[in-house]
Amino acid sequence: MREFVMGLPKAELHVHVEGTIEPATAFALAARNGVRLPWATPDELAAAHDFADLQSFLDVYYAVMAVLCTPADFADVADAYLARAAAQGVRHVEMFFDPQAHVARGLPIETVIDGLYAATSTARERHGLTAGLILCMMRDRPVDDAAATLAAALPHVDKLVGVGLDSAEVGYPPGLFAQVFADARAAGLHVVAHAGEEGPAAYVWEAIRTLHVERVDHGLRSLEDPALVAHLVGTGLPLTVCPFSTVRLRGCDTLADHPVARMLRVGLNVSVHSDDPAYFGGYVGDNLDAVRETLGLTVAELQTLAANSFRSSFLPADAVQAHLRGLDEYVSARAQYSKG
Repeated sequence: MREFVMGLPKAELHVHVEGTIEPATAFALAARNGVRLPWATPDELAAAHDFADLQSFLDVYYAVMAVLCTPADFADVADAYLARAAAQGVRHVEMFFDPQAHVARGLPIETVIDGLYAATSTARERHGLTAGLILCMMRDRPVDDAAATLAAALPHVDKLVGVGLDSAEVGYPPGLFAQVFADARAAGLHVVAHAGEEGPAAYVWEAIRTLHVERVDHGLRSLEDPALVAHLVGTGLPLTVCPFSTVRLRGCDTLADHPVARMLRVGLNVSVHSDDPAYFGGYVGDNLDAVRETLGLTVAELQTLAANSFRSSFLPADAVQAHLRGLDEYVSARAQYSKG
């Protein structure tokens, strides 16, 4: 079954490229760029991945970002992630990145976008998948900073798929960024937002009503509001959940407590993703296989999760249908093999 899940065609819609920097890669880039990290070895950095909450994770996450200095650094990290994703059955990626964290370190936004685009624009030729970029606004930074970041990014809008909202959630409701998201939509960008991870179900409503998001990242606490669940089921608005990260950041005690199976079975348009795989113990196939084993998901439910990932993407309709046909063919072929 693990082999089946790894090969299952799927889309990765909730992954932060900065969260794909493995400890060994961090030290290699640090050496390349003359950056001193707070840890002496990759093993020490890996040991620091025992997080108490979202903020303790973010402290390590932003410290590691310092190794990214040139367009080649961003391209290399993204390309390495895309290779790993392809090996786990990913056929399409919509990759988050946090330009504010890099600009605050003195990097031009062009360094970030051009480096990442060098990897995403060649993903089909190099790895057999397609990839796009979603520029995330950091909600715990001033709204004016988000507006300035969007303005700086707009000359590069042809290299972007959309705009998102991430970082520490509590105390930073989505509505603060309503004008920034309106400007992003006016520029032709898709809009998504993290909501309902640490923050309440009310933040999910706010993301829907004030940001007009097309996808909610996480959204687990939506289950606390029956009216919100009914709305999400009725509209089919996608939720992108990341089981490993939720457990590691203490959003639920164990994987057995994760609500993804319940979300699926009440009719939510939910799909499984990896978030920050270098920090949380696995990539998207690993997440999907773990919930399959722990929560007893059926092959039909696994196929639904994979189909939801394609339908929730910002791919053109014909590309979505092509991926769904490929998914059907893969599952049918596996069924025939099992009968044989």
